[in-house]
Amino acid sequence: MRRWIGRRGRWTLASELVRRSLVVEHRLLEWMYRFRVSTSKLATLARTRSEAGMSTAEYAVGTIAACAFAGLLFKIVSSPDVRKMLSDLISRALKLAG
Repeated sequence: MRRWIGRRGRWTLASELVRRSLVVEHRLLEWMYRFRVSTSKLATLARTRSEAGMSTAEYAVGTIAACAFAGLLFKIVSSPDVRKMLSDLISRALKLAG
């Protein structure tokens, strides 16, 4: 602490800046430690917490949505206009390839 005191026992500008920077550094290190502790606690909590039933409900909703989309797609593709358009497209592609 002697290096911070000026010639006449007073604080100099440089010594005050050094002291304040050390205070700020100490506060930053303290916040970093708190952040690490809280994130590790959250990670531990997330690993140990059971989510039984959540995946089942999510799979059920996803399956219902996929079935609804498949039914809608089947209805669109099986319509006569779309069927004719797809057969024309395939026949044109086969003519170009062969």
